[in-house]
Amino acid sequence: MNKQFAIDVKEGLSKSPKSLSSKYFYDEKGSALFSKIMKLPEYYLTNAEFEIFENKASEIINLLGITNQKSFDLIELGAGDGYKTMELLKALDTLCFQYQYSPIDISAKALNQIEENIKQQFPNKKICPKLGDYFHILHDLKPSPLPKVVLFLGSNIGNMENAEANSFLTHLSENLSKGDKLILGVDLKKSKDIVLPAYNDSQGVTSEFNLNLLSRINSELDADFNTDLFEHTPMYDEEEGVAKSAIKSIVNQEVEIKSLDMKVAFRKEEQIHTEISRKYDDATIQNICLNTGLKIVGRITDSQNYFADYIIGKE
Repeated sequence: MNKQFAIDVKEGLSKSPKSLSSKYFYDEKGSALFSKIMKLPEYYLTNAEFEIFENKASEIINLLGITNQKSFDLIELGAGDGYKTMELLKALDTLCFQYQYSPIDISAKALNQIEENIKQQFPNKKICPKLGDYFHILHDLKPSPLPKVVLFLGSNIGNMENAEANSFLTHLSENLSKGDKLILGVDLKKSKDIVLPAYNDSQGVTSEFNLNLLSRINSELDADFNTDLFEHTPMYDEEEGVAKSAIKSIVNQEVEIKSLDMKVAFRKEEQIHTEISRKYDDATIQNICLNTGLKIVGRITDSQNYFADYIIGKE
């Protein structure tokens, strides 16, 4: 049994309102479902950021202030499948840059996958995957005399509240040296008719992805959630720019979680909050960078202005 998972589930389902961390979506089935989500027509985020790297990688490189006369460390936090990054690698190679690419992830499987994907495209490229916590590894890499470029793509920062994002960027900054750069991918604020379908697709894959968290609790913690009695509930506050996901009980019911020796009562319509997906504008990005030692250098958007990659420098 995953002890931290058990602790977090017990804590999250004991409080009011109930909540479960989105990091627990990604068991084997959840990861496969998310890969499927990223290919859905409604889920614009992946294609929008891929377009930036495919068409504007040279603009990104210009903003980094690096030179092809000196090697640098290219470090990616939460590597994903690597397809966006490969567009950047192609541009760097075309311009004869020297660099070492180090993807960081807590999943050995994810690191093996990105290494395999990149080796197919770049058979001779040396990759230095790092398994573990972002900040522990960045701390270990800090003594390197080489300049660093850190990638944090996919609007992963959007899963944090603003105060948490500010704290994350502060820790990141503490592990960088003056002149190092961060490429931060964020989803931009836009209308509900574009955003909401990305979290409530017509095929029901996102619903299955969210409800799989209850199935994971069933299998790992010996619970008896009936997923037919819950439904995925997405919401979007257009003014604030925050999409939220929840799992809603559609009846009054009680669920037993044997491994935790607990029973959880749900009222009809009661929700378990699972995730936020924050959307950004320049003011919000400036706000989360306050007092972090980081400063915006520039930003590049896709053709529809749906997504932006901010180039941020360590002061």
